[in-house]
Amino acid sequence: MNEVLLIKEIQAGNKAAFSELVSAYRNKVLNTCNRFLIDKQDAEDASQEVFIEVFRSFHSFRSESKLSTWIYRIAVTKSLDALKKRKRKHFWRSVSTSLHIFDIVGNYSNFESADQPLIQKEQMNEIKKALDKLPENQRIAFTLSKIDGFGNSEIADIMNTTKIAVESLLFRAKRRIGEELKKILINSD
Repeated sequence: MNEVLLIKEIQAGNKAAFSELVSAYRNKVLNTCNRFLIDKQDAEDASQEVFIEVFRSFHSFRSESKLSTWIYRIAVTKSLDALKKRKRKHFWRSVSTSLHIFDIVGNYSNFESADQPLIQKEQMNEIKKALDKLPENQRIAFTLSKIDGFGNSEIADIMNTTKIAVESLLFRAKRRIGEELKKILINSD
């Protein structure tokens, strides 16, 4: 079923059409939630909340954006709500892992000692602090870009902002993270 017909069927109350929508987006929404929430169970809970919200709000969907963009916007919002509830304590571990920070640190820091795991743990804590210093909008844009792989136009739709604003957010986030990582790497030598 094409998207336009699917939307019309769901808005007309067709439960089978809504099931088709859930089947089509379930994995994508779950992956998006998981990238923000890290924890599989939390991601599953958030993705269920996403589809509950989609079901409740579908009557207000106006096709001003793509259906997928609207659903991802809800997924990001629900994920951020869940993060706020648990104080984001696990979020940066996932970002660090997804960005292969240990590999980056290892490439720049040629440690040949038994203390290497301890040193890496200390560096990871510093990296988490650097990432945590980003303002929320920069963190969202950075996560959607570098972890979820969205393009700037898609991020703009998801964040309900302009492409230029997203480019600015990403530029500032990269610059700030880069500056913090340089400080960490210089101090570790």
